Amino acid sequence: MTMAFGNRIGAEWRAGVGTRPNINPSDTTDVVGVFAQGTAADVADAVAAARAAFPGWSHSGPMDRHGILMRAAAEVTARAEELATLLAREEGKTLTEARGEVGRAAHILAFFAAEAVRLTGETGPSIRPGVTVEVTREPVGVIGIITPWNFPIAIPAWKIAPALAYGNCVVFKPADLVPACAWALVDILVRAGLPEGVLNLVMGPGRSVGQAIVTARGIDAVTFTGSVATGRGIAAACVAGQPMRKVQLEMGGKNPLLVLDDADLDVAVRAALDGAFFQTGQRCTASSRLIVTEGIHDRFVATLTEAMEGLTVGHALDPSTRVGPVADAAQLAIDLAYIDKGRTEGARLVAGGELLNRPTPGHYLSPALFTEATNAMAIAREEIFGPVACVIRVRDYDEGLATANDTDFGLSAGICTTSLKHATHFRRNAEAGMVMVNLPTAGVDPHVPFGGRKGSSHGPREQGSHAREFYTTVKTGYVG
Repeated sequence: MTMAFGNRIGAEWRAGVGTRPNINPSDTTDVVGVFAQGTAADVADAVAAARAAFPGWSHSGPMDRHGILMRAAAEVTARAEELATLLAREEGKTLTEARGEVGRAAHILAFFAAEAVRLTGETGPSIRPGVTVEVTREPVGVIGIITPWNFPIAIPAWKIAPALAYGNCVVFKPADLVPACAWALVDILVRAGLPEGVLNLVMGPGRSVGQAIVTARGIDAVTFTGSVATGRGIAAACVAGQPMRKVQLEMGGKNPLLVLDDADLDVAVRAALDGAFFQTGQRCTASSRLIVTEGIHDRFVATLTEAMEGLTVGHALDPSTRVGPVADAAQLAIDLAYIDKGRTEGARLVAGGELLNRPTPGHYLSPALFTEATNAMAIAREEIFGPVACVIRVRDYDEGLATANDTDFGLSAGICTTSLKHATHFRRNAEAGMVMVNLPTAGVDPHVPFGGRKGSSHGPREQGSHAREFYTTVKTGYVG
């Protein structure tokens, strides 16, 4: 019998106005669970619960917050295989990739447990004799958290953990497509000892639940990961709100991997294969633009195409699978539309891009590689969010760098080269928040800042100790 899961508001798990089934993209006959659909009224109740809990939680001892987050980290670790299987079923990542994501969630919880006891202030003399100045950080208040579907447990963890560590309360809406891991994470944190109302979960569509969070008067800040269009709308609503709300946005990328003539070919191909196609290409840090200089271009394309033949596409829980299904039918339709658009624009499809039949019904697509692309094409300018990459031929490093920077996005950028000169210059001049040398553009650590430039990000960075910039507010005090 399929289990039903409710929203968490205050001290209770609550049914919604209806439910939505969570469907396995590897086997559309497999229903992971049915999850409550919340309403604007549920959001209002969650905000009220969070506001009531905030005075006590914001003044709780750092060791209390540390202990709760550490207990949650320990349970995520202890249940890693169970949670990884759940994640693979609901989102379609391979089991290996899902294990990595669950492990990352545990690391994030443990890191911010330590941050709870690491927060410090500053004390110094004023320019006025006999006056002391203290600079301290305090929690912002009630944080609205809205997360995407591509990392169902890691992104909720890296937003919720710092919010709690720094003494904030939370109203959390996961992506409607993948609520199961989010529900499990909230359940773990509640049972780890969070007081009622500190962490509230309201599931449902963005047009109702998400919009209600963004416009609620009791929300002090909103952190969102998702599309550019939605992010811009959230930013406008936060600024227009009374009072104005702090806002943090992560909105995707169109990330370049520049491969120079002097690159180690095997290193470059591995970086491209991983960055473009692993996790089904459904990463904002994916290498969707492979910018390759003339001297290595043909060898790179031939070797990458050969390597792609070894990418077994299949059920996420099958140990032989290297690339899982696309997350749902809507995203699959988007991927196929871009593949058609690439052909129409004049790019050459040299590998993949085909629907696949497997023993179970699912959203299976062979990874697609285009050559003869230009940076003006839609497949090179717009985020596809699927296993689709294009190769852009350039003359030399200078043209490659200019092409890499010619984008509305600026999240991650990579270069494959054995030249220290070019690697150093690229790190300094790539217009991106994160730069990789001889590595995939995807893959970041939980203890360092995550974020980009231009249309990719807005507001303070996520993760690491830099997260305090968003989740705390600075107070300056004078003592005479």
